[in-house]
Amino acid sequence: MDPTARAIAIVTPAPRGSRTGNRITALRWAGLLRQLGWRPFVCTQWNGRPARALFAVHARKSADSVAAFAAAHPQLPIAVLLAGTDIYPSLRNDPDVHRSLALAHVLIALQTEAAAALPVALRAKVRVIPQSATAPAAGPKAPTFQACVLAHLRAVKDPLLAAAAVRLLPPSVPCRVVLCGGVLEAPFASAALAARSDRFVWIGEQSRRAARALLRESHLCLVTSRDEGGANVISEAIAAGTPVLATAVPGNTGLLGNDWPGLFPPGDAQALATLLVRAATDPAYSAELQHRTEQLQGMVAPARERAALAALLAEMGVRAE
Repeated sequence: MDPTARAIAIVTPAPRGSRTGNRITALRWAGLLRQLGWRPFVCTQWNGRPARALFAVHARKSADSVAAFAAAHPQLPIAVLLAGTDIYPSLRNDPDVHRSLALAHVLIALQTEAAAALPVALRAKVRVIPQSATAPAAGPKAPTFQACVLAHLRAVKDPLLAAAAVRLLPPSVPCRVVLCGGVLEAPFASAALAARSDRFVWIGEQSRRAARALLRESHLCLVTSRDEGGANVISEAIAAGTPVLATAVPGNTGLLGNDWPGLFPPGDAQALATLLVRAATDPAYSAELQHRTEQLQGMVAPARERAALAALLAEMGVRAE
């Protein structure tokens, strides 16, 4: 059989070696598609290499590849992942975004509320496929109550909100916050260093293995984003059995549910501090967060995401020749 008969192109704006969510998503899809018998290849821009279909991560940043593939192969299907910066806080008024959305045969959303951000005419294209994750190796929790923030430092992630919140905690409440992530917007480097205290530390960008170990040993994962498309770290936290405190924005509630007991308004350090106190001191509240987290573990199972991708390919009529 011609090897190109099973080739699928996955385009991501994040280059090789990047640890951003876009790259992680592309590599995870590639692994799942290989398990299904396909031969995916990951690239930052499609250059004409033969493929049976195109999966584009990010409507705006992959717009040129989407347009080029559609022009070269108008009969072949294109799936476009809706990134958070494509659709929030409101659908980006960018001709590249709208062109990608129009050319796509399917729009992949990472959470259930994404479709509501689109024009009604596009919503029928949306298929919701939450990101999957595997549990890290088992190990003990940190001896002191610890929360982690796994996010690269840029404004939309509001990564220093946790530092402001921990400063509001009573001295009697034991709590340490560890921020793990590289600097994507320069002003945050000095700000993160200035925020250091005995309760808050920034450890910079870490390997995936180290980040997963941090997540496993933490008692909570904090997702402080002002906007989200559907954070991979939420899936990772659920798989690890680490409860999440998250901003009440659609990208988070579309995964966790609007009744999630650990939601707080974006930008509200006091509300986050209040939840940290509850989690550190109220066993009933901690047990509720833990129970709700375990209830969602089926949603992030790799087998479920793999089956969803298989169904998507079948729906788009992608078959090996």
